[in-house]
Amino acid sequence: MTTRIFAAIGVILIALTTLSSCANTIRGMGQDTANTVNATESAGRRVAKAAN
Repeated sequence: MTTRIFAAIGVILIALTTLSSCANTIRGMGQDTANTVNATESAGRRVAKAAN
């Protein structure tokens, strides 16, 4: 195999790794946002319950 082929394979592997890392980050951010919304709603219900 030539250097050009090794370089092309390396670039492809780096690109795939980068893309999969981005997908995991986006998925994790979505879960964090959902947890924050749930916690905020729960806190709001507790405050409303305490005010009654």
